[in-house]
Amino acid sequence: MPVTIESSILSPLLLSPTCLTKLDTTRVFLLGNKFSTTAITLSSKTSCISCTLVRSKLSPNVGGSVEKDKKGKKIEHHLRKRRDSAQSGQKALALVRTICELPNEKEAVYGALDKFTAWETEFPLIAVAKALKLLRKRGQWVRVIQLAKWMLSKGQGATMGTYDTLLLAFDMDQRVDEAESLWNMIIHAHMRSVSKKLFSRMISLYDHHDLPEKIVEVFADMEELRVKPDEDTVRKVTSALRKLGQEEKRKLVIKRHGLKWKYIHFNGERVRVKTSASEED
Repeated sequence: MPVTIESSILSPLLLSPTCLTKLDTTRVFLLGNKFSTTAITLSSKTSCISCTLVRSKLSPNVGGSVEKDKKGKKIEHHLRKRRDSAQSGQKALALVRTICELPNEKEAVYGALDKFTAWETEFPLIAVAKALKLLRKRGQWVRVIQLAKWMLSKGQGATMGTYDTLLLAFDMDQRVDEAESLWNMIIHAHMRSVSKKLFSRMISLYDHHDLPEKIVEVFADMEELRVKPDEDTVRKVTSALRKLGQEEKRKLVIKRHGLKWKYIHFNGERVRVKTSASEED
């Protein structure tokens, strides 16, 4: 004859080892802040245990209907609320308007930005990132530099994306020395995590300002950290090596990284053609 035991907590000593594995996940049921009552039926012929959850007086909502909205959709409650993207976009526009109306002075810009975030419960990182993106699209490089430096001075937004934007702004505003200082800081602080995009950005900056020696130095760090360059970067490095008269190194770079394409002028047009690894431009 089956034996029925009603208890809020199951004792593992009364059950066989084969049944414990089946029952382990249903040993205790916590509903809200109260335990529900569980009925267990033990059969003398088999070791099977069938557990049935009995609605307790302390938890009458067990097995009830799921909470739904007016349209019949299930209502899900989340502990974390999503941030309002529209609100951060409005803040970004207001931030851009504020910074563009200021004189080109560090004290005035930093003071206005401090006032802008004075009543924020937390740093508006998303809004500032969107503002940087807007200023970058507009080509307002001085404002990009001011806003990015202010954000970094607050200990916020120190990401590879921010560094890439700041290096680009330094490049477009002809601030090679500041770009080099920032690059040295990045290399020393984030040596093992510098991305290929950031290496390419720095090589492009030196190529833009015709500094072949610096290009070779950055490429040496790139190879030491085993970061594989893209074709555009390899092309700029080989061009820098040609300017420095280092033909052997140039051929070695082409052989190692394998340029697949080269550009030639044919009938007055610039045409891209395939090239072998050992072929010279």
